[in-house]
Amino acid sequence: MSFFKKFKEKMLGTKEEIEETVSITNKFKEGLAKTRNQFTSKVNDLVAKYRKVDEDFFEELEEILLQADVGFETVSELMDSLRFEVQRKNIKDTASIQSVISEKLVEIYEAGEENITELQLEKDGLSVILFVGVNGVGKTTTIGKLAHRLKSEGKKVMLAAGDTFRAGAIDQLQVWGDRVGVEVIKQAEGSDPAAVMYDAIRAAKTRNADVLICDTAGRLQNKVNLMNELEKIHRVISREIPNAPHEVLLALDATTGQNALVQAQTFKEATNVTGIVLTKLDGTAKGGIVLAIRTKLHIPVKFVGLGEQMDDLQPFDSERYVYGLFAEGLELESENETDK
Repeated sequence: MSFFKKFKEKMLGTKEEIEETVSITNKFKEGLAKTRNQFTSKVNDLVAKYRKVDEDFFEELEEILLQADVGFETVSELMDSLRFEVQRKNIKDTASIQSVISEKLVEIYEAGEENITELQLEKDGLSVILFVGVNGVGKTTTIGKLAHRLKSEGKKVMLAAGDTFRAGAIDQLQVWGDRVGVEVIKQAEGSDPAAVMYDAIRAAKTRNADVLICDTAGRLQNKVNLMNELEKIHRVISREIPNAPHEVLLALDATTGQNALVQAQTFKEATNVTGIVLTKLDGTAKGGIVLAIRTKLHIPVKFVGLGEQMDDLQPFDSERYVYGLFAEGLELESENETDK
């Protein structure tokens, strides 16, 4: 069965479930439009150019994938896997190649692991999510949208304004707190971020909050200072709540492409990053960076930003992501299969 048919089967359920599934799937399809328009059009041209799957086809496909910022390691793994699959299934023509590519990309992303994109939150008691990332990537906006998502799931959410150095950062977080309707714990600009975390945890415990989302400064100019600050924050949080923070989410701007990988590597060295939130995925033609991050850094992408609206921050789904990359081609392949 083709990737598209298996994908469609997973979209079955009650009327409400189907409507929600279709809505989320469309967000991925629309959010990845820029990448798909660049990437898929080149793949379609390649399929039209080469009727048979041969080494020249593979070489040009490899170049297209690299241009989409899929990353050298991922592309190498994919090409080896594709060559093996083409030989195993004795695939001669290029008509069904997009479905095979789709299946292999999902396999590479998931790498045999399950539930890697789910937030690891406490079932009982306070969960702490620490947000890290450089200025300008949409970190504060993402915190606000995540607070909205968790609140809509029935959780009591509070925010901690730990970015005490950037002018206006505290006020910006307060604006989001007011918009979402959650309390923000803050101190004066220039305060010790670890002291803010201490106050926020005490307040969250007193108010019986379910989730505390903590903002932090995003200065990369001096990595030693960044490491020291994050270590101190981590120490204070874990002292107050064993095993916390339960998630350390790194916000990255998808439009920066390979530069996002450099940032991710720096933060990974500074703290135990448990997941990536990839912002502005709808604003880039290089959406392949999702796969590069997963393969190179072995950190799962937990959320993606697919637009400006409050509910456009979506939990990452590898199958919806791959469908978003290949939508038209997969649908056409499915139609051709049906006609045969």
